[in-house]
Amino acid sequence: MCFLKLVASVVNPGTCQLQGHFKLNGMYQDGDFILGGLFEVHFFTLFPKLSFKSEPEPPYCEKFDMESFQQAQTMVFAIDEINKNPNLLPNITLGYHLYDNCVMLGMAFRAAISLASGTEEYFSNLNCTGPPPVIGVVGDPGSTPSIAISSVLGLFRVPIVSHYATCSCLSDRKKYPSFFRTIPSDAFQVRAMVRILSHFGWTWVGLIYSDDDYGIYASVSFQQEMQQFGSCISFSEILPHDNNPKDIQRIMEVIKASTASVVVVFSTSSYLMPLIDEVVLQNLTGRQWIASEAWATSPVFHTPRYLPFLGGTLGIAIRRGEILGLQEFLLHIHASNNPKDNMLKIFWENMFRCSFETRSKDTIGEQEKSICTGHEDLSTTKTPYTDVSGLRASYNVYKAVYALAHALHDLMECEEGRGPFDGNSCGNITNLKPWQLVHYLQKVNFKTGFGDHVSFDENGDALAIYDVLNWHPSSDGSIRLHTVGVVNEGAGTGKVLSLDESALYWNFQTKNPPRSVCSASCPPGTRQAMRKGLPICCFDCLPCGDGEISNATDSTECVTCPDEFWSNFDKNQCVPKEVEFLSYEDPLGISLTTASLLGTCFCALVMIIFALHLNTPIVRANNSELSFLLLLSLKLCFLCVLLFIGQPQLWTCQLRHVVFGISFVLCISSILVKTMVVIAVFKSSRPEGKGTMKWFGAAQQRCTVLVLTALQVVICAVWLSNASPTPIKNNQYIRSKIVYECAIGSVAGFSLLLGYIGLLAAISFLLAFLARNLPDNFNEAKFITFSMLIFCAVWIAFVPAYVSSPGKYAVAVEIFAILASSFGLLVAIFAPKCYIILLHPERNTKKAIIRRETKKR
Repeated sequence: MCFLKLVASVVNPGTCQLQGHFKLNGMYQDGDFILGGLFEVHFFTLFPKLSFKSEPEPPYCEKFDMESFQQAQTMVFAIDEINKNPNLLPNITLGYHLYDNCVMLGMAFRAAISLASGTEEYFSNLNCTGPPPVIGVVGDPGSTPSIAISSVLGLFRVPIVSHYATCSCLSDRKKYPSFFRTIPSDAFQVRAMVRILSHFGWTWVGLIYSDDDYGIYASVSFQQEMQQFGSCISFSEILPHDNNPKDIQRIMEVIKASTASVVVVFSTSSYLMPLIDEVVLQNLTGRQWIASEAWATSPVFHTPRYLPFLGGTLGIAIRRGEILGLQEFLLHIHASNNPKDNMLKIFWENMFRCSFETRSKDTIGEQEKSICTGHEDLSTTKTPYTDVSGLRASYNVYKAVYALAHALHDLMECEEGRGPFDGNSCGNITNLKPWQLVHYLQKVNFKTGFGDHVSFDENGDALAIYDVLNWHPSSDGSIRLHTVGVVNEGAGTGKVLSLDESALYWNFQTKNPPRSVCSASCPPGTRQAMRKGLPICCFDCLPCGDGEISNATDSTECVTCPDEFWSNFDKNQCVPKEVEFLSYEDPLGISLTTASLLGTCFCALVMIIFALHLNTPIVRANNSELSFLLLLSLKLCFLCVLLFIGQPQLWTCQLRHVVFGISFVLCISSILVKTMVVIAVFKSSRPEGKGTMKWFGAAQQRCTVLVLTALQVVICAVWLSNASPTPIKNNQYIRSKIVYECAIGSVAGFSLLLGYIGLLAAISFLLAFLARNLPDNFNEAKFITFSMLIFCAVWIAFVPAYVSSPGKYAVAVEIFAILASSFGLLVAIFAPKCYIILLHPERNTKKAIIRRETKKR
């Protein structure tokens, strides 16, 4: 506990100074022992904009909550009453330090740390003797702040008694060993609400809950309880924590679409308010609302505006009590000038619409405010602060304060040698340890002046007794609360639920309770899915799967569409599947077609350039006839691409690979023969190889090209005659589409076609690589080496890309490989020659070539 106390800097040895204070709204009174309190006195916390140039301004709170301030004053009243009681804590004066958490976790945590650390500017008792800054804390009312605060203060066993935190998770004694509460856990509340639903036969309900620990834990418990009672939940929606209008609209559509006429809500009023405002805006009536205790008594919904929509609401509320003398106490408080009591000052300004400031106008504006005197008469006001007719949360605060007081009293009454601690010792009142008070708090057992029994079970939970409230119309058109029953979860074998049905008010045209059973219908496009272990009328409307439809209402099965059909968006009709293939209108098809035609034009342009310079040395070198044959084959390679684009037909499927295979073999065989000629010419220039060229004359070159190409023609003929490629409709890639493609027919035939091309390319590459160091006038081998390197790289990468590409993209990959390899051959072999012919004609002469050769040697 000392660690929390000394978040400070050392001034001198043995003394610490507090480094700073949180700016919090509070009330303070000194005493021998101090009780802390955390209350939601404001609804909202506003954080100033950050300039990153100076220390941020502290957050501030807005929208004063009179009902919560009554709870804070009830704690003050209880402490004052105890101090005057000679039989309870005699000779001991209790003080208090109360803070406003502004319904914000960060503010609540700051307040809790301030309570545990103390507010003294200087601290010199480093031995931590004497009482702690607070011996216990009443609050926080929220479940989420209570979880956070108890996780920290529980490490030091500081007793915390909440009057309104109901999350069932807080019953975990291992996580929260010093947490107690005077309000029942949600586990009991959920059970009580399900009993009411079961009593009226409401087995088909909607569920809405807030996006916090309270709502989430309650919703989980509620769904489990509903299943055990054999009831069903039509929908389950979570209220957005940021009040997003789109989410609110979506929830409204779900409520209107559901046939469940009963809607159960686990939420605080701040979360629920935007949804109820939207209910009013859209004039949504005919719903029976079931309110959890967090909003069942909230006065914000009791105005005439909400009566047509929320009248008849049934709610679970914590037990109402009476506190003698409280109203007189509330009407006789006065504002204080003490800075620690600024909460009183804020209350006074909000109650009487006045200001203690000397300015006559507020900072925003224009509305003039009177000056507060501090002597205004509270008895003339009528607000939730002065209303003590239905004390619920305030009554819980009252019980929490008395529980801490009784625990402290029992600790003081301990007889030495008969105590509960080590060696039968007792707690030392002059050196009180928080964990000692926790021990006695666990065992408190007393009755209030109203006659209610107060004690805690092994989890720190209070006895589970609830009032059942019904929202009635009052004479002025607003809503008033009427108690119509009691739920006593601790009744054991006795009657748990007692209801006076004659006193119930239903906000419907009939005076009977609404009917909400499992009679919903599933719209077309969905099917009924029965819930395991529940009555047959309980089901989920599950959407039909892709390719399935349901035309009949309440169908339990979805029908699968025929192979060439698919379900429409509403899943109620089968429509023809979309057909997919690489078309000329497709952007991809247009791009590939353009590239094909460009390649064809480039080939034609090179042929024209060579024809115009036919008699020059560059063109005549190594048989110009082979160069023209190579250009012709490249043109065919570019044009064969067009057979791959468009809807597959039988003839296009048969021709595309045949033309592709023969064109590329003609191209590669021409390159192979050119390479062989380069080597032969070089060898014939040497004395030992003078007879070499007789084997590589023009006739032999033509014959070699024709024989090599004929072999590919034979492969294609055998392939077409045995297993010809055919167009097919494939729906395996994407089930919602039909992919038109060409089945290759025979994998062996296609592999043999590609393998033969690869073999010729490998031989050409090997021969060109070996001849790469020939003299400059025969350096075409270098260009051939580079061109075949590109060709082989493209087709090696083609195989995995082709196998992994679905549908039309596999065709696009094959086309890309054809175009890339064709452009590679065209550019690598012919671009250097065209460069010399067009840009450096002086190098395209026999004299220049002979000079380079001589220089080289």
